[in-house]
Amino acid sequence: MDATATTLDEVRAVVVETLGLTDRATPLTASTGLLGELPELDSLAVVELITALEDRFGFTADEADVTAEVFETLASLAGFVEANRG
Repeated sequence: MDATATTLDEVRAVVVETLGLTDRATPLTASTGLLGELPELDSLAVVELITALEDRFGFTADEADVTAEVFETLASLAGFVEANRG
């Protein structure tokens, strides 16, 4: 699931806003690890983030498709969004 640079930028903005990472010293890149790497991304934050992405990109994620692999990196999350966006 490769994502375009635009989608990656838009997903990055949603992640930063939803997780409150605006003061983060290191910017998020495509290869930034998410689940297990960002302490802000707990199980509740995953739900909040999926909801924010659904609202922003106009799709409804199938619960079965929301896996740990989707949240491996920022690029994998952007790829998931691109594959599902309306």
